[in-house]
Amino acid sequence: MPNQARVVKVLVTLLTSMTIGAIVLMALGHNPPSAGPFSLWSYQRLDHVKNAISSRAPQSPDKWNSIEIHYSGTQGGNIKQLAALNRLANPDELNCHFCLCNGNGAGNGEIQPTEIWQKQWSAVPNQTWRGNGRTIRICIVADGKTVLPTDCQIKRIQVLLEGLCKKFSISPDAIYYPSDWR
Repeated sequence: MPNQARVVKVLVTLLTSMTIGAIVLMALGHNPPSAGPFSLWSYQRLDHVKNAISSRAPQSPDKWNSIEIHYSGTQGGNIKQLAALNRLANPDELNCHFCLCNGNGAGNGEIQPTEIWQKQWSAVPNQTWRGNGRTIRICIVADGKTVLPTDCQIKRIQVLLEGLCKKFSISPDAIYYPSDWR
């Protein structure tokens, strides 16, 4: 077989390159190369959406019938910071069920359930939203103008919406996005 020498050379080259690749990856350890706009490594460090959807209070499958997404109007923040900006004495008074962070104040794509979600209470209707007592309100940390949702926030909101729609039988037509949602 005249090709047998060629096959051996290819296999030795393949084995050598795989060994070198494995050594390089082990040398990197938990210090991944700098990520682009979306890093799967940083995405996998986030809590599973099922953990965010769960609550301390019992959940009824017919409690919620729609979802509204709105911007925080800020460049960054988390539940505590947004409560302080809204001059609330306590973060438990924040009028939304989930806060989806952008990396400026909490992890990029981090979903923070609020106390009213934990207790399964309705958000308080006001003039700035079109929901009702059965609407789940999600606050995206961004202002929608100069600070847009990150790629990670967009991916996480999609997964959160899928989980909520499935768990509470909410129709995709009953999801309301900001007017300038991209």
